[in-house]
Amino acid sequence: MSNPLQLDGRSLSIADVVRVARDPRATVAVDSGARARLRASRQAVEAAIAGGRTMYGINTGFGKLANVAIPPDKLEQLQANLIRSHAAGVGDPLPPDVVRGLMLLRANVLLRPTSGVRPALVDALVGLLNAGLIPLVPEQGSVGASGDLAPLSHVALALMGEGEVVAAAPAGPKRANAGSELAAAGLPPFRFAPKEGLAFINGTQAQTALLALMVHDSWVLWRTALGAAAMSLEALRGTPTPLDPRIHEARPHEGQRQAAALMRELLQGSEIRESHRENDPRVQDAYSLRCAPQVLGAVADALRFAEQTAIVELNASTDNPLVFDDGEVLSGGNFHGQPVAQALDFLAVALTTLQAIAERRVERLVNPDLSQGLPAFLTRDPGLRSGYMMVQITAASLVAESRSLAMPASIGSIPTDANQEDFVPMGMGAALKARRILTNAQRVVGSELLCAAQGLEFLKPLRPGRGVATLYQRLRSLTPPILPLDDDRPPTPDLERLARAVAAGELDPGLG
Repeated sequence: MSNPLQLDGRSLSIADVVRVARDPRATVAVDSGARARLRASRQAVEAAIAGGRTMYGINTGFGKLANVAIPPDKLEQLQANLIRSHAAGVGDPLPPDVVRGLMLLRANVLLRPTSGVRPALVDALVGLLNAGLIPLVPEQGSVGASGDLAPLSHVALALMGEGEVVAAAPAGPKRANAGSELAAAGLPPFRFAPKEGLAFINGTQAQTALLALMVHDSWVLWRTALGAAAMSLEALRGTPTPLDPRIHEARPHEGQRQAAALMRELLQGSEIRESHRENDPRVQDAYSLRCAPQVLGAVADALRFAEQTAIVELNASTDNPLVFDDGEVLSGGNFHGQPVAQALDFLAVALTTLQAIAERRVERLVNPDLSQGLPAFLTRDPGLRSGYMMVQITAASLVAESRSLAMPASIGSIPTDANQEDFVPMGMGAALKARRILTNAQRVVGSELLCAAQGLEFLKPLRPGRGVATLYQRLRSLTPPILPLDDDRPPTPDLERLARAVAAGELDPGLG
């Protein structure tokens, strides 16, 4: 990219994280003013070391071993030993976009003058990112207590030329020795000076990278879910009366008002609604239709909370100890991941709610007892054909799994480090559960779109609202085609294609 993202430790946004994490061409540069402030901070650390002051993790052991003094000639070895011993992650590797995101976040936080590291450390991490080298970071092994120690240690290990990275190759990405790939990219192995190893791995950047990316993806999903809800309302010949702005001004939760406004816009100009305005015996629609703004509005409010937590954390000092303008080096607990873990748990609950109400609308669309005249299971010849019978069952299984995963991780502390770290937040556990729930939700919303669009086929030539019609045309234009369903066929390819489209924002109504 011709315009690298300028890091200054203060202004990183979620949009910046998404761009750098998901575009391998994106590059990063370091702001000169931030570099100068960091250099001054490092001088304060070096002066304190020269003065013989005892400072946690700089000239002492770590955690339970904080009372062990380290001789001056062993301070660099202390930092290297810390990284090697803490690279204890297990399980599948984190996806490349998550690792690129955590590298970006870590560089940004280390650039803050409170970190007290040399600018060369930030340069080394930025160099690794710009070279397209992705450290192999196992997804399990962090409790989020002193930050994401294990995931960040695996990144630091790669900077030292140890461990593994994922590198580009003609046949596709390959796992390779970090030292050889650094050499091929012209990057020397980095040697951590006093404080720098601890500063690097004390932080919440793995769980925060996941949170930032999921917040972005969840907003895309939320808007798409509103589009699916509006399409279902049309296919089921429901009424938009519950979307009247007066109702939502009487209970002015921000998310509720926003959801109702988006659905009203999607439904403007509906011929379907006009066709049954008179002589319709129904008084009210079921909750999954009538209360969609209230339920999805509450989801939006939870997303906003998670978003605000991520925004603060992107530019926060989360290492320990911290260096201040007056030269003081203070030990504290900003590395503790409770704020991030809690936001991730709220996100998981909200996304479970979003998919659960979507599944209820899928049931109404395929069930002839509830679908207001649509054929059973949305097929023209029910009995001989089963249509979308299994689509609802698949959606139900995903919702059930998400409900089992939505139990908060952030309340599940298990003491670690010989009870020195006696209350931990389990942030990475919360993140990994929320990511699975997000994937399930994308598939369930895709299922609703599939069924709602098929329902519209049976209401032709009546046209839905303009926004719904546009969304329907996007569905019809997907390759390979998924609509209409004539003869029975395996739903899996259609469901997976729709899930990818939902995740990529291809079906985001883009309103508001």
